[in-house]
Amino acid sequence: MPGPGRNKGLRAFGKPKNTKKTIKRLFSYLEQDLGKLSVVLVCVIVTAVSSLAGSYMLRPVINGLTSGQGSVAFLARSVAVMLAIFAAGIVSQYLQARIMITVAQDALQRLRGDLFHKTQKLPVRYFDSNNHGDIMSRFTNDVDAVGEMLNQTVVQIISGVISIAGTFSLMLYTNVYLTIVTLVVLPVMLKAAQGVAGRSRKYYKAQQAALGELNGYIEEMVSGQKVVKVFCHEDQAMEQFEQYNRALKQKQIGAQFFGGIMGPVMGNMSQINYTLTAVVGGILCVLKGFDLGGLTVFVNYSRQFSRPINELSMQMNTIFSALAGAERVFAVMDEAEEASDRPGALSIEVNEGTWRWHVPESNEKYAFKRENPAFRAEIVLQDVTFGYEPGQTVLRHITLYAKPGQKIAFVGSTGAGKTTITNLINRFYDIESGCISIDGVDIMDIRRDSLRQNVAMVLQDTHLFSGTVMENIRYGRLDATDEEVIAAAKTASAHSFIMRLKHGYDTVLEGDGANLSQGQRQLLNIARAAVSKAPILILDEATSSVDTRTEKQIERGMDRLMAERTTLVIAHRLSTVRNANAIMVLENGEIIERGDHDVLLDLKGRYYKLYTGLSELD
Repeated sequence: MPGPGRNKGLRAFGKPKNTKKTIKRLFSYLEQDLGKLSVVLVCVIVTAVSSLAGSYMLRPVINGLTSGQGSVAFLARSVAVMLAIFAAGIVSQYLQARIMITVAQDALQRLRGDLFHKTQKLPVRYFDSNNHGDIMSRFTNDVDAVGEMLNQTVVQIISGVISIAGTFSLMLYTNVYLTIVTLVVLPVMLKAAQGVAGRSRKYYKAQQAALGELNGYIEEMVSGQKVVKVFCHEDQAMEQFEQYNRALKQKQIGAQFFGGIMGPVMGNMSQINYTLTAVVGGILCVLKGFDLGGLTVFVNYSRQFSRPINELSMQMNTIFSALAGAERVFAVMDEAEEASDRPGALSIEVNEGTWRWHVPESNEKYAFKRENPAFRAEIVLQDVTFGYEPGQTVLRHITLYAKPGQKIAFVGSTGAGKTTITNLINRFYDIESGCISIDGVDIMDIRRDSLRQNVAMVLQDTHLFSGTVMENIRYGRLDATDEEVIAAAKTASAHSFIMRLKHGYDTVLEGDGANLSQGQRQLLNIARAAVSKAPILILDEATSSVDTRTEKQIERGMDRLMAERTTLVIAHRLSTVRNANAIMVLENGEIIERGDHDVLLDLKGRYYKLYTGLSELD
């Protein structure tokens, strides 16, 4: 499908724009599970308190042992209390892990759901201008990165904050002087963490973008593998892949390096803090009478104080990867959706095989349609100008009409604007100037979903879904009966080959109909259009993928199919448009000739040269 460059979207990634906004938006997906999060919070508090209390129980035990005043019964009670405290911590830690996994997966389900729903509301322009593999990477790698953070890092952040606050309070209670020593080292640790984190964030953002580019290229190569082999392009494909692969490797090296050194840096800072605390504490024991149990407990707390910081630093790679992925996911969600229908927009309804206009009572502009609501499918393009990108006009002042039941054909060189016209009629894109109307109603005043339901398209590129042959044909109209599906297949000359399949209409199609020939896949697409019974039919190179014999069969079926429909046909084979009511010859976005087959031959212009072989389509 024509459109703006598909790699344009890959250049949109750089330094994170608003980390705080991303975090706030990401955690909004946890709001529906506040009850479960409250239980997790209680479990985290119990785990942290049990760890702190259990550690503090060492003080009387050690003091009793060193002084020789502790009895066996006292030691047994102390050990039993410690075991009970640590057991409570283990149980609460188990519960918080189980509950948080559920909460995280619920959030991811909502995130993926919102992302998929958003893609269904995006205009065709978005998919034409962005690499499909990169879009898929948002659903897989980026969402998985977010999931890893929610499963692990969120709880560690909460636990770390509680542990730091509780540990600091007990450190002050145990010894003020040693607490001051710990606080002297803390700013150095935080500064080191901030420096490494700044570099790491940059590389993780670049890593996610490079991963999207690589996935996009792989998706293109896998889907186009036949073309690659036909043109012996394997070496070039591998060379291009290696370029993307090397670029990703360089980004990952930077991201993993700075994410990896965070732990060792913080660990060494923690060891320095531990050493200073032990030395100063030993001096206090000798000179100030500080108890040995208190020193043991405080040294343990000093490690506990830096441990949450170390753990969070070790999780920085996960955090930055998740934030980078979340920004990419939210970038899709922030894309502009298809414009809403105008107030009072008309719709096209069918009742017992009769199509009629439905005009809301609030719409006075088309009140005349209430008197004669019959839908005739008369299409008029009046002075239409359009370009996919500003300053790049594709269609220039196109004016034409298709009366009810007529067959209008478009011929011309590649890029002349033939397919663009059909895209505009379906409102995949909206025109810049001029007007497109059906039965005198501007298509901008028709509900978009209603318009598309009444326009059946058979595209040059076939696409079949996973499922049976019957289900794929019924995709054109989900309420169609089996008999109607079979009748549509007969109309499209597809019934005979379907019956030769092992399971007939119940044959399950492999990936995009890989177990069928290209011509057979196209016949199913035509049958899908036939079963829709839409009064407007668009055939975009519908017979380009079939042989001459099959083409003749399709033409007979098409004649039956088009008998009561307004049909627009795009074709390179001029033999397929000879019986058209009017043929439009386009070049450079303009209609240079128009008329039926005989009139155009008499003109001896562009069509005459194409038909007689004096000239060829570019």
